Amino acid sequence: MRTAYPQVNTVHGPVCGECRADGSLRFLGIPYARPPVGELRFAAPVQPEPWSEPLDATAYGPTAQRRRVTEVTTVPEPSVPGEGVLNLNVFTPDTAPGTLLPVLVWIHGGGYVAGSAASPWYDGAAFNRDGVILVSVGYRLGIEGFLHLDGAPDNRGVLDWIAALEWVGDNIVGFGGDPDKVTVAGQSAGGGAVQTLLAAPAARGLFRGAMSASGVLMRPDGPQVAHAASRLFTARTGVPATAAALRGLGADELLDLQDRLLAPGPDREGLPPMQTLAPFADGALLPEPVFTALTEGDAGADVPLLLGCTAHEFNAIPDLPEAPPLPELLGFLGLDPERTETFRSVYERLGPDAYFGQALTDATFRAPALAVADARAAREHPTWLYEFTWTSAVNGAAFHCLDLPFAFDLLDAEGVRAAAGTAPPQALADAVHRAWVAFVRDQDPGKEWPRYTSDERAAMVWSGEPHVEDDPLRQVRAVWSA
Repeated sequence: MRTAYPQVNTVHGPVCGECRADGSLRFLGIPYARPPVGELRFAAPVQPEPWSEPLDATAYGPTAQRRRVTEVTTVPEPSVPGEGVLNLNVFTPDTAPGTLLPVLVWIHGGGYVAGSAASPWYDGAAFNRDGVILVSVGYRLGIEGFLHLDGAPDNRGVLDWIAALEWVGDNIVGFGGDPDKVTVAGQSAGGGAVQTLLAAPAARGLFRGAMSASGVLMRPDGPQVAHAASRLFTARTGVPATAAALRGLGADELLDLQDRLLAPGPDREGLPPMQTLAPFADGALLPEPVFTALTEGDAGADVPLLLGCTAHEFNAIPDLPEAPPLPELLGFLGLDPERTETFRSVYERLGPDAYFGQALTDATFRAPALAVADARAAREHPTWLYEFTWTSAVNGAAFHCLDLPFAFDLLDAEGVRAAAGTAPPQALADAVHRAWVAFVRDQDPGKEWPRYTSDERAAMVWSGEPHVEDDPLRQVRAVWSA
């Protein structure tokens, strides 16, 4: 066993973590790049300055989430002040020197404008118990990470993810990890990050497997959309969309400008209704739109991918805007009158009050995930698909983020029972978590969950009694596939 304050040497300098009551170790707030301030604000990430004295890694580092945002998820997402937001956390078993364990690199969600790697829902204790190292990553959000700016590289948040993965490749051996057995995973925007990394040539070779839970991407996401967002930013704020104009602004000033950019309004025509600040095809780091690369090309062909969604992602979100008439709503989302009637017949049991949330759920999450799975299956790329259908006792829905404490096997974590009810089933957490561990370890979630193929379309249904079902999203395909 190690001392109460274990030390690991990284390529930049030694870090001092802590032993936990369960015997695992954690190292928090390790910088993988210099603080993005001053001349480095809006720049590509730069490796940290080396240090010689042990760095205290016993508390979470600063987060890019700077203030409380409107809560649309149930995930506790702490905001930690400070400039060094490009940091990561390593949760690892206390193993013998020379051990090489598989590694899960976790990218948090939050719509690319919020979220926190310091969430108690992302603790790695259960993964450590089962022989997996967990690394959770902080990255730049919103304007700082994703707005197209003259004088700055595009997709700075994507560059942050790649820099963190490079850090893992260079340093994880010291924590007992195998740099050749890295799986990247994330949920919501983090799931979109995983898909983005599959389409980024610069990320090739940095991970061998990928898991995308409720992944969301900006669509369309071509350069013209990103440039339109920059023009809207200037039109609404009067501030040029340039690195020079924004570099000296305080965090609150920049967030105020961001709020003005993201507000609804008729001048947003031509921009996607969601994810205005998100990864986009810049022609260099991301040569083509991510969804196109995954459904029409061979991006990530050699990388096993596990992906899926919850059944009612957005059905339980409070204070959704008043829904327009169904034909207008579905027409805006791309459905013609015939498929609008198909949608109505498929979801008639939910009632009209649920149409808006289910339409957003399908268009944003379920239909894109199904399209990616179908395209990969047609090319025989290793793919596993799931749907999480277990419903919370709080609101009767399998809503956005509900699956996270099951995957992390953290049903006792802060806020879980408020979201899931007083008795979330441990047996379901055991099953979901076991499949995730198996995928990270073996690049296969287990014999009870077969690959998704064009012939079988077998998918895991995470319900009160988990089971494999043939094509459980067939109705989604009937409505949303052109």
